[in-house]
Amino acid sequence: MIDTIVHMVLVLAMPPLLIGVIAKTKALFAGRVGAPVLQPYYDLGRLMRKGVVISDTTSWVFKAGPVVTLAATLFAALLIPLGKHPAPVAFEGDMILFAYLFALGRFFTTAAALDTGSAFEGMGAAREVTFSCLAEPTIFFALITLTRLSGTMSLTPMLQSVTLTVWTGTGASLLLMLFGLFVVLLAENSRIPFDDPNTHLELTMIHEVMVLDHSGPYFGCILYGAALKLYLMGALFANIAIPFSGGDPYLDWLIFGLSMLALAVGVGVVESVMARLKLIRVPQLLVAAMILTAFSLVLVVR
Repeated sequence: MIDTIVHMVLVLAMPPLLIGVIAKTKALFAGRVGAPVLQPYYDLGRLMRKGVVISDTTSWVFKAGPVVTLAATLFAALLIPLGKHPAPVAFEGDMILFAYLFALGRFFTTAAALDTGSAFEGMGAAREVTFSCLAEPTIFFALITLTRLSGTMSLTPMLQSVTLTVWTGTGASLLLMLFGLFVVLLAENSRIPFDDPNTHLELTMIHEVMVLDHSGPYFGCILYGAALKLYLMGALFANIAIPFSGGDPYLDWLIFGLSMLALAVGVGVVESVMARLKLIRVPQLLVAAMILTAFSLVLVVR
């Protein structure tokens, strides 16, 4: 019960903090003070108090997009363990549901963008689904590799089976997998070098251009859902990258929390030292990530 309560508290409270850490890291690299680390919480609170402007040309799909996406992401949060603690919901094959809950959210986000009838939002939706077709195989190659190593298709025992012993025996495979997953983490969360979440140039945006017509609480749901998705994909990455346990459950929670903050700093560093790729280069990098995870599977097949 305590594990479940702590799990839900972290899932609900920590995601915006990662966004704040990323922004603060980028500000420090640029020689600026930057906004406070807690600024995303203030932004969400302000959006929840604002009114909503909805175009007369939209249907229920436009309203359902942010809500269904957030609900699907919250349900996905119940399936993935945080550190060495079991997930609240676990069953054989939950890894497939975990991946396709993100796909469900993406479908409703793009459907809401298309429902506006805007050419700009349609352009962003087309880019989103195109790049996701290249990102999803990378995730499944990684999950299949973990299935091969653990002998299970459930995320909790699968990720908790990644120990120092496993790293000693299959470290090369896990490193290739982590490189591929980190690339997908950046792509799926619209981070540099794939997208710039701070840009306002419609011709260069991917995710941001799809949500231009949302406002108020609906836009708040989108921002919180995006932060939660980054948190969950970061948890998947951290569970593989940090195979050790502190021996004490509270120390394990602390190790997991610090690893997530370190991952946010890493994302901020990548965004500070790299420029955004040309759109024609994005598929090439995603294919490279897919090949890396495919090789990681090859290395564990005996």
